[in-house]
Amino acid sequence: MASLLLGLAALPKPAGAAVTGATLEADGPVTRLILAVPDGATWRVVAARSPNRILVELPGRTWRIRSSLPGAGRVRAARLERGRMRLDLSAPVALRSAQASGGRLVIELEPGTAAGFARLAAGGRAIAEGGGRTSLPLVVLDPGHGGRDPGAIGRSGTQEKRVVLAAAQSLRRVLESGGRCRVAMTRTNDRFVPLAGRVEFARRREAALFVSLHADSAPGARGASVYTLGESSDQLAGALARRENLADRAGGLRLPPVPPEVQAILMSLVRAETRIGSARMAQQVVAELRPDVPLLPNTHRQAGFMVLKAPDVPAVLVEMGFLSDPRDEAALRRPEHRAKLATALGRAIHGWLDQRQHTGHPMGHPSGTSLG
Repeated sequence: MASLLLGLAALPKPAGAAVTGATLEADGPVTRLILAVPDGATWRVVAARSPNRILVELPGRTWRIRSSLPGAGRVRAARLERGRMRLDLSAPVALRSAQASGGRLVIELEPGTAAGFARLAAGGRAIAEGGGRTSLPLVVLDPGHGGRDPGAIGRSGTQEKRVVLAAAQSLRRVLESGGRCRVAMTRTNDRFVPLAGRVEFARRREAALFVSLHADSAPGARGASVYTLGESSDQLAGALARRENLADRAGGLRLPPVPPEVQAILMSLVRAETRIGSARMAQQVVAELRPDVPLLPNTHRQAGFMVLKAPDVPAVLVEMGFLSDPRDEAALRRPEHRAKLATALGRAIHGWLDQRQHTGHPMGHPSGTSLG
């Protein structure tokens, strides 16, 4: 019997249990590794230093690929090492996303900073993982505007696109340091992203939550507020939604016309599938912001923002303040105020995730496989 067991153990594993393909490519600033993996395979991505490198692990899987790949983008060299893929870096990177579906594991790296990569590598923990029951929920942060679309501009020349990106980066650090979720951002630099592309970014990665950050302009308005999808709750909400939804036109995107009856059906589905999760997140945001920052009266509002229309991802849009108000503009220019906002929003997101876990309510995908 012992010899029979030894003989069985020595047999090669079936092809379905192996990694059977690997491609490394550069796509503009993004460096992309694509692996052909078994469906449901457990995987981990780890950052390490001295030298800077990314390690891709698939426990219990054999690798039936070439032992090395030509470098591309910010990866100087890629090779198999002790049953895992090692990516040696030529410059610091950040993890844009990591997603496994349809027999493919796709890992996207983008330019990062030395300090940011050091934070990723701290502690030796996985910066992305999936398969089995190991995956943490994914939160997508959406800094509004960008590129040719500056958004609102304050009296002192403060551009909305810059303020919200800085705030999103601060919130990302808060969430990643908590280790309770994975984080992706729709943009990490000054570039234009179409509104539909922001929504699709979250849906494609099976995000548990979508948080869009803005700092708009509205005469006479001051203070933070949070929006969920619905009929505009007041004149201000409607005006803000109409202006934000025109951002695609400013960026040169033409969306195909959709018949009104189709819009009505889609809106009905959106409300049915996201109302509870989005509303609970809005309640968390208001509760956490209230002690720390001025709030707009009737703080939780509803409007038809396009970025809130994903049918399967709970979503909120946070107006951190109004650049048309000199007091809000001055506050949003200060890193310490943005850090205060990020800390409060981090508490809100963690509270929402805890509630989601304890209630088992279907607020988004229970175990997405993507990271950013």
